[in-house]
Amino acid sequence: MKRNIVIAAVTAAALVGGGTATALATTADDDRGTAPRADVSVSDDGGVRDEADDRDDDRRDDSGAAASKVTAADAVAAALAETPGTAVSAELDDEDDDGNDRKERAAWEVDVLSGDGTWHSVRVDPATGKVLGSERDDDEDGTAEVRTALKGASVDAAEAAKAAAGHGTVTSVELDEDGYRGDGKPAWEVETHASGKGEQDWRVAPETGKVTADRSHDSDDPNGSDDSDGSDDD
Repeated sequence: MKRNIVIAAVTAAALVGGGTATALATTADDDRGTAPRADVSVSDDGGVRDEADDRDDDRRDDSGAAASKVTAADAVAAALAETPGTAVSAELDDEDDDGNDRKERAAWEVDVLSGDGTWHSVRVDPATGKVLGSERDDDEDGTAEVRTALKGASVDAAEAAKAAAGHGTVTSVELDEDGYRGDGKPAWEVETHASGKGEQDWRVAPETGKVTADRSHDSDDPNGSDDSDGSDDD
């Protein structure tokens, strides 16, 4: 009588301050050989996540960006028509659960700083460009910094989004008033999604509209060099 032999090999890797552990299990018997390899990762919070899930998230992000008929620039224009002021950021939010077992529809979230110093969050329908609602935020934190950063700027949020649109569908644009790694040079941070490329980050100069690749999140570049690869020179 043949007996099944199960061989299990588990390798765990831990990083200081957090990380993931990867486990590999292979099963074999006398007749069938080795079963297909299955890779799973264990997240810091104990959840198990297949590597394919990450690819699925990227595809969903690309799909959501492609489904929006209203561009970031159009969303900013609609928000400012409803609430005059300065658009400081615009982000495409996917449909999500609001925590009360209700689905909150997808929308552009546009933050506007009005002339009197009040902040407003304006939701814009990504399919029609219609304003879905607006909420006032009395928190004045960051108002002075934003106004200082935009002093003398000739490129606004909508124009920054248009400048980066050549790299893919813009899903967010936001003012970075502190500059690259805190160098004090403000810039518009723009995120794009393009088929086959996933998410990419760009920086747009508020004075010239020049687009450069954003290296601030590049862990492979310890010196944070901001070269011009993939940038626009106009």
